[in-house]
Amino acid sequence: MTEPRLTFKEMCAKFDVTPRTLRYYEYIELLSPEREGRSRFYGAKELARMTLIMRGRKFGFPLEDIRQWLMIYEHEGNEAQMRTWCELADRQLVELREQREQLDDTINELVKLREETSKTFV
Repeated sequence: MTEPRLTFKEMCAKFDVTPRTLRYYEYIELLSPEREGRSRFYGAKELARMTLIMRGRKFGFPLEDIRQWLMIYEHEGNEAQMRTWCELADRQLVELREQREQLDDTINELVKLREETSKTFV
């Protein structure tokens, strides 16, 4: 049984990315599709990698961290990759919590300023 393969266009549609984004991911070696002439085909491995890339982007990981993390699997295996992912996730959680705190401060300041301003013309 042959594994399912997606074309370049199908891959863009499946992951809701632009052709430019998909080409860039290939350029920085996040993805390595099979090539037949000028056509690109994405098999199960590339689909799994793209799923992980999109998840990493959702959580705010830099592309270089994602690339390094994906390389660990190929060179050191699943356990090393998962251990590294936990370290990256811990670091990202600290960053996201700091961003949330800054947003909360900004929202509170804006609400206060808006309330003060609205009293001047009521």
